[in-house]
Amino acid sequence: KPMMKRNLILCAALLVCAAVCGQQRPKASAYHYQKASLFEILPVTSKDIVFLGNSITDGCEWAELFGNPRIKNRGISADKTWNVLERLDPIVKGHPRKVFLMIGINDLPTGETPEAVVLRIRQIADRFLRESPGTELYIQSVLPVNDNFPNYAKRHASKGAEILKINEGLRLLCGELGLTYVDLHSALKDSEGKLDERYTNDGLHLLGEGYLVWKAQIEPYVK
Repeated sequence: KPMMKRNLILCAALLVCAAVCGQQRPKASAYHYQKASLFEILPVTSKDIVFLGNSITDGCEWAELFGNPRIKNRGISADKTWNVLERLDPIVKGHPRKVFLMIGINDLPTGETPEAVVLRIRQIADRFLRESPGTELYIQSVLPVNDNFPNYAKRHASKGAEILKINEGLRLLCGELGLTYVDLHSALKDSEGKLDERYTNDGLHLLGEGYLVWKAQIEPYVK
C-alpha cells in the first residue's frame, strides 16, 4: 500500500508537470536578462551563502544586513519559478555552502496553481540534492500579501489563499526531502493574516523593518 500511494503521488506529479511544461511562458523582462547575464560571470564558491528569489530577495542588501561578505544576492525582480530553474547552473555548479530560496508569488497572477509552483520548487530542490548535496538548502515560505494598497501589486495581493496552499505544500515537501522549511509568513502577518502594514508600502514588498523581521527568523541558520 505505501508503494501504491507513492506511485499515485508520482503519477499525479507527472501529470501536473506535463501540464506545466506545456504552457507557453511569458518572455522574461530585460532586467531579468541583464541580471542573469551578470550572475553567469560572477562566481559562486563553496564558501558562499546564496539568497535566491525574486524582487523581495533582490530588494535587500543581505551582505550588509548580516555583516557577512560571503553572502551573495541572486534575487531578480519579477522572477517566477521557471526563471529560477533556467538560471540555476552557475549556482549549483558553485556548490555554495547554503542557499536560502524564496520564490512563487509572481507565478500566481499568471494563472499558475499552487500545486504547479510547489512542483517547480521541488525541481529546484532536486537539482541541489543531486548535483550539490553538500549545500544546505533552506526553503522559505512565500510571504503574506495585503490588498489594502491600491496599486500595481493588487494582482499579487489578492492571492492570500493560494499562498497558504503553496506554503503548506512547501512544508510537506521539506518534510519529505529532509530540508529545512522556514515559516516567514507567520512572522510577517497581522491579526487578519495579511502582510503587516508596518512592513510594507505596497502590500507585496518589504520595508526595512520587514527585512529586520526576516533577518531575525533566519539568523540562526545563516550563522
